[in-house]
Amino acid sequence: MSEFQELSKHLEELRKRILRIVIVIVAISAFMITFHAEPFSFEGIEFFYPTPEPLNNIAAQLTNYMKINLVPEGVQLIQTAPGQAFFAQVYIAALVGIVVGMPVIIKEAIGFLKPALKENEIHISRSIFVPALALFIAGCLFSYLFVIPYILDFLYKYGDSAGLVTFLNVMDFVTFVLQFLLAFGISFQLPLIMYAVSASGITDAKFWRNNIRYAIVAIVIFGAVITPDGSGVTMWFIAGPMIGLYLAGMVLIERREKKKTQITK
Repeated sequence: MSEFQELSKHLEELRKRILRIVIVIVAISAFMITFHAEPFSFEGIEFFYPTPEPLNNIAAQLTNYMKINLVPEGVQLIQTAPGQAFFAQVYIAALVGIVVGMPVIIKEAIGFLKPALKENEIHISRSIFVPALALFIAGCLFSYLFVIPYILDFLYKYGDSAGLVTFLNVMDFVTFVLQFLLAFGISFQLPLIMYAVSASGITDAKFWRNNIRYAIVAIVIFGAVITPDGSGVTMWFIAGPMIGLYLAGMVLIERREKKKTQITK
């Protein structure tokens, strides 16, 4: 088989796998903007079931829930142009589609890379599947519960101290929230990435310890870039956890190598 045919075969496989991922995300997103989550109680526990209601859909419910829990007191969430609320709901539906479809995304990514991986690398990629999903969700929850509310409150206190009535565009609000959810969901993968790289033999535990100062500088720069203010305060809500994750990953790798050495002896 020629190099061109080989490349065409890989591109075709990549297209099919991306198509599967897109179909899953679109299907979940379509469900989010088509159905409404209707509550009901069973033995004192509240459950939900879907009912067709596009105007008051699940994405709209989530938008309202985020407004109640994240928008600072005294700040008005508004729509300044037709369709902004709809597109905000589409963004939220797409994020939910990515999170819920993450098992499929990881499965297809591993499936595409499998021919290029060694047997131990395939085993590593499979073993980190569940931790990767758990860390992504943990990053999103950490961001939603602890980071976003503080940053929004911190930034809008400037307007409050000046006696201003603050209006927040719904698209700006949703984009801001989703930016942080994705940033934390991805950044929480740091220890797993370190573990996978070391387990595959590319680096060892000494590499992470010897380069910790450069890693901290890179993490701080990353935190400064994705935070919207120049105060130097909010960036530590991103840089701090990432430094902690880096140290956790370093300890995990060192313990793994130590245990491996003891078994070999």
